[in-house]
Amino acid sequence: MTETDVDPLALDRQLCFALAATSRSVIGLYRDLLEPMGLTHPQYLVMLALWERDPRSVREIARELRLDSATLSPLLKRLEASGYLRRTRSTSDERQLEVSLTTAGRALRERARAVPLAVADRLGWPLARLEALKDELTALLELVDTV
Repeated sequence: MTETDVDPLALDRQLCFALAATSRSVIGLYRDLLEPMGLTHPQYLVMLALWERDPRSVREIARELRLDSATLSPLLKRLEASGYLRRTRSTSDERQLEVSLTTAGRALRERARAVPLAVADRLGWPLARLEALKDELTALLELVDTV
């Protein structure tokens, strides 16, 4: 193989590998920051969705986080057991479960406010660079959704 030949199957050239390895490492950074709050990374994502809009249906949370109900249900149960949220049947449609924050869940938001900046600090990147990367990844996700 010459210098101009590129092996299309080289591991370090694979988008899937770069995304998977980066995802694991970045989630590891979050894990260290979330552990003192008693949250896992997936639980943090649920809380972010609820801090954005409360209450929400289980279906709505699952759709936004791209999780199936078999994955989301245990997360909600643990967060409910921790006292951060409650699940109730919708008054307008008994088939729907609504999830709402408790006082403790709303209070946790203040502690979590430091997480994004702490991640940027640990990475040594300014927030603007991380925001630009997030925008590119969001664009990629939207593109993948169309294929």
